Amino acid sequence: MQIALPDDVFGTIDAGNTAWVLMSAALVLLMTPALAFFYGGLSRGKSVLNMMMMSFAALGTVTVIYILWGFSMSFGNSLTGDGDIGGVFSNPLSLFGSDQLTQTRDVNGTTEVVVWGSTHIPAIVFLAFQLTFAVITVALISGALAERVKFATWVAFTVLFTTIVYFPLAHMVWGGGLLSNAKDSIASWMFGVADGVAKVAPIDFAGGTVVHINAGIAGLVLALVVGKRRGFGNTAYRPHNIPFVMLGAALLWFGWFGFNAGSALAADGIAGLAWVNTAAATAAAMVGWLIVEWIRDRHPTSVGAASGIVAGLVAVTPACGSITPVGALLLGVVAGILSALAISLKYRFGFDDSLDVVGVHLVSGLWGTIAIGLLAKETGLFYGHDLKQLAVQTVIAFSALAFTGILTYLIALVLKPLGWRVDREAELGGIDGAQHAESAYEPA
Repeated sequence: MQIALPDDVFGTIDAGNTAWVLMSAALVLLMTPALAFFYGGLSRGKSVLNMMMMSFAALGTVTVIYILWGFSMSFGNSLTGDGDIGGVFSNPLSLFGSDQLTQTRDVNGTTEVVVWGSTHIPAIVFLAFQLTFAVITVALISGALAERVKFATWVAFTVLFTTIVYFPLAHMVWGGGLLSNAKDSIASWMFGVADGVAKVAPIDFAGGTVVHINAGIAGLVLALVVGKRRGFGNTAYRPHNIPFVMLGAALLWFGWFGFNAGSALAADGIAGLAWVNTAAATAAAMVGWLIVEWIRDRHPTSVGAASGIVAGLVAVTPACGSITPVGALLLGVVAGILSALAISLKYRFGFDDSLDVVGVHLVSGLWGTIAIGLLAKETGLFYGHDLKQLAVQTVIAFSALAFTGILTYLIALVLKPLGWRVDREAELGGIDGAQHAESAYEPA
């Protein structure tokens, strides 16, 4: 049953902020098709359509359920004032279908709408922006499962994961829950409360925990549950279309400015800082990755450059509103080096993270989230402050990791009766034909 909205959520629109967030939402939406190109290019030619379809499937299912109950679970309490459930999620029915967000009222001849916070953007625009984050998070996970998973099981997973994991985590971090700065959050338990909020607030400007740690650990869990591709360790899985990879990386970088700068929810100086930091960290990470390749392999590669771009974007996402441009350069170059080294872990430990979701998103996501405790200008250790911010960032990062890891494993077990793996013939012959009755390329 929907809950009536209080009068204090109505207000007038700031046209500039609204236009910026709408544009940012469009940029972030572009990132999912961009990811489809990135992952599709990294896959083999007989699997490219399936790989791209996994991203497009997330775009379809997550959009539908976000409008129906996702926004309610993530942010409903912020508008309805009805509290949440254990600091983990809001009432899924409080804003079911989101029709209430389009309400208007007339106040002395001025039309007021349901607005989101002090930036005075319409709440329906905030929903649009947040919807795109949910979509890209789920799509990212698919890179760990390339070339071996039944499409129907993947579609079912997108619904269950988003509902059980993503929406609660978004609420916990951004909606006033356990991983936020609320007075009854983990941060407040660690260092106390001042003026009704935690004295040391966790920082996740645009999704280090909610998007990248979340997707990275989910990818690792599924890779372990589903198992390796046939021939893993003995077969060279070469990207079939490197220009697709480069195109995808370029579009991801372009869209990420909406992802990060748009998270300011205003056309202001913080958005400008986030934009510059995003550019700086990404460029530095690409350089860092290429340096590793140059020293280790004697050849800097196009795929390495594209992967370094993504590593830098991942790392700067949680930090872009709280660090300086010089700090962003340091953050980025370390992210590029760490992820370039981390992608070999799947061979050392024997898990088939097909397209390096773990090596890039989990490793750089953890680094970017925890490094805020070092590099945040107002609270970071490198700027003369104490260890409290670093402690909070570390606890929040690993809390998110544990939350997602456990629940993803349970979801994977629930879906086992559907069958995760395609059969041997389909995997060896090509998942595109077996699952979609299509081929990306006609035989010569």
